[in-house]
Amino acid sequence: MKKVLAINSGSSSFKYKLFGLPDETVLAEGLGDRIWLAGSTFEMKFGNGQKYCEEVALPDQETAVKILLDWLKKYDVVNDLTEIVGVGHRIVSGGEEFTDSAIIDEKNLQKIFDLTDYAPLHNPAEGRGIKAFMNLLPGVPQVGVFDTSFHQTMDEVHYLYSVPFEYYEKYKARKYGAHGTSVRYVANRTAELLHRDLSDLKMIICHLGSGASITAVKDGKSFDTSMGFSPLAGVTMGTRSGDVDASLIQFIMDKEGIKNIDDMIDILNHKSGLLGISGISSDMRDLESSDTKRAKLVRDIFVNRVIRYAGSYAVEMGGIDALVFTAGIGEHDANIRAGIMKLFECMGLDPDFEANKTNGEKLISKKGSKIAALIVPTDEELMIERDVVRLAHLD
Repeated sequence: MKKVLAINSGSSSFKYKLFGLPDETVLAEGLGDRIWLAGSTFEMKFGNGQKYCEEVALPDQETAVKILLDWLKKYDVVNDLTEIVGVGHRIVSGGEEFTDSAIIDEKNLQKIFDLTDYAPLHNPAEGRGIKAFMNLLPGVPQVGVFDTSFHQTMDEVHYLYSVPFEYYEKYKARKYGAHGTSVRYVANRTAELLHRDLSDLKMIICHLGSGASITAVKDGKSFDTSMGFSPLAGVTMGTRSGDVDASLIQFIMDKEGIKNIDDMIDILNHKSGLLGISGISSDMRDLESSDTKRAKLVRDIFVNRVIRYAGSYAVEMGGIDALVFTAGIGEHDANIRAGIMKLFECMGLDPDFEANKTNGEKLISKKGSKIAALIVPTDEELMIERDVVRLAHLD
């Protein structure tokens, strides 16, 4: 059986799934966690429910790749590494260089490193992971699947900032968005569930997790999205602030004696959002079970920020056919979904609050509703696998 690996290398993590072709069965999946850090672990799970996890040293991405390939043989998932005929890699930023997923050769690998300024925590780690696979599986096609590629269909009206145009000309300073791989999967799956042609649908996809973004999809393409030049912009997130007035940043730095802008950006990325307002946690589940005023407040703020984007997109697209919830919060927090749907009732959404009480892929609006509301679990790894099959001509 031919097999394809889907890889998601983070700054300190290494997620993977191994698919069997042609039926796309998940043969193994797991995580190398706390790369570069003490107490790092590696785990592997199988379809039969078996799971192995060990504390192992993970000083770099290449070590994680070596352990993965060793474990695949050790636990008889592959008899020989030649069974792996392609590897797909999730990459956060492709800038304007990559408008689609692409085969990664040495030239394209260098481009990924050259785009480090656009995703400093992610692109270098992802590039190192690709390089490791190139070394350990020579000749096997490596495919980069870029979060930003899906959003390259945005019009310049949507992606340009109102700053001197020369900054775009010189530095490509613009909105790039993120979560494109997830949105692409969810958009296609939503069209299937509604028995509609994707090109005929206007939908708003709420990718609500620790990182959260709202994307308007029109005619099967990204129309606009809430994340900006970096994943810091947009709605309130787990530890990220979302949109903030730039003058407020200067004000806080002056008042707090913060001299380095990098320190302020770290606060906006890692100490803000749900965590910053609640003072309790960045996890929405912890906030839902808390009876503190600030925990309730930040959940209300979260819903409000989602609606600001979703509502404006619905108007700008000239209507909306589907409101879709995905990712950790979107798939599992019924009260957040309900709060958002209530505010869409004025636009013709008739929520099925009873159906919404439980999770799983399904319709959560009533029959006859002018807007369909759905829960659609995302599957970025499956999208990555399919891009490998398409670009490496494995079908």
